[in-house]
Formats: sequence, C-alpha cells, structure tokens
Amino acid sequence: MMDGATFVFAGVALVIGVGIGLALGRRKGSDVAAAPAPTATPSAPPPPVVLREANADAALQVLGILQREARFVDFLEEDVSKFSDAEIGAAARVVHTGAKKALHEHFVLKPVRTEPEGSKVTLPKGFAAAEVKVTGNVHGEPPFAGTLQHRGWKVTEVKLPRLSAEHDAKVVAPAEVEL
Repeated sequence: MMDGATFVFAGVALVIGVGIGLALGRRKGSDVAAAPAPTATPSAPPPPVVLREANADAALQVLGILQREARFVDFLEEDVSKFSDAEIGAAARVVHTGAKKALHEHFVLKPVRTEPEGSKVTLPKGFAAAEVKVTGNVHGEPPFAGTLQHRGWKVTEVKLPRLSAEHDAKVVAPAEVEL
C-alpha cells in the first residue's frame, strides 16, 4: 500500500507521462508503429519501427501547465529532506489538487480495462499489446489468464491551448519580481 506522498508522486508522474506521451504523439503527418500484438506465426519478422520526431513544445506546455496549476516543478526541485512528513504531505496535497485540476482540464481519460483491479481476466489472441502489459510467468501463446493488477489509462481527448508563434515553451514558469 502506498503512503500519501508516494501516491501523489505516482499520480503526478502519470499526468506527466500521459501528457508528454500524448504531446510527443500529436504531430500531424507522423506515423509510428505500435508494439505489435503477439502473432500466431513466430517465423514472420516483426514490422519495422518507424520513429517520429518529438514535439518538445507540447511536452513543455504540459510541464508549464503543471507548474502553473500545481507548482509541480517547484515541488520537485525543493530539497524535501529538511521538512517533516506532515509538511511534505501538506505540500503534496496542494500539488495533487492542482495537478488533478490540470489533468481534467486538458485531458479526457478512460480506463484501458473496465474490470475492477484484482479481477481474473483472459487476454485473447490478438489482444492490444500496447494497451496491456503482461507480467509474471509469461510463456506460450495467448490466450493468457491472469489477475488485473492495474486497469491502465488511455487518453481519449487532448485539449491543449494553441500557442502563439512568439511563445517560448521552454519557459515553463517566468521569474517573478515584485516592485
């Protein structure tokens, strides 16, 4: 079982991972081969993997949103070793609230699997290997029967604001000077 701070870190990591993964994948005119599903003919060579150029501006935009809404970069760059667990927990609550707001404002998510975690599931031949990570004692060909450890998440919609040509996405948080 995760403690509160670990849960927050895991949640924020999910937000960043999903956001950056989507940001990198939203470039028009680019194709990438998904992880191939297990095939019945093991002698057939796998299709070639086509790599695309990463869209850093969109990834930086997600990081900027997380900084603005959750002070995410500030939190991670802080040396938390000098604070008590209660102080870290209080800060994590602020990060969690802001990151959740940013997540729901800019992404529509749905679970990859709808069964409750802990359920027995069967993965048929041709299951979507990009959507399901098979772990444990994996051998042979599908169908695979096992226990659902995590439902997974899939983004169904990305709602990032458009950026002006002059916007410098590398500045995820401007310095602030009070006069």
